[in-house]
Amino acid sequence: VQLQASGGGLVQPGGSLRLSCAASGGTSSSSTMGWFRQVPGKEREFVAAIRWSGDNQYYTDSVKGRFTISRDKSKNTVYLQMNNLRSEDTAVYYCAARLGSRIIQSEIPNQRAYSYWGQGTQVTVSS
Repeated sequence: VQLQASGGGLVQPGGSLRLSCAASGGTSSSSTMGWFRQVPGKEREFVAAIRWSGDNQYYTDSVKGRFTISRDKSKNTVYLQMNNLRSEDTAVYYCAARLGSRIIQSEIPNQRAYSYWGQGTQVTVSS
């Protein structure tokens, strides 16, 4: 299974971007897909995740109300709509997937719970 992330770029503070992550296959109702981000010198941090069944979305506190995660089953793709971007959102964003078995809720933000990773896409928020 491969994950192909895209959609990063340079945007001014207050602007918007939409990231996409296409999975080559393997998704099922028990799958979870998520987004993490990393800046140089820091640990990779959880941003958002969604159950492939679509019944739950999860966000880190700093992006609640600004970011929305969604998925399109027909395209095997998960999206991260990022609005009202701030300079502190600048990072490399990675999509991740856990396929075939369900992640318990408490482990959703744990990068070790995910088996597959995309290549990362740079998001830079700057004036």
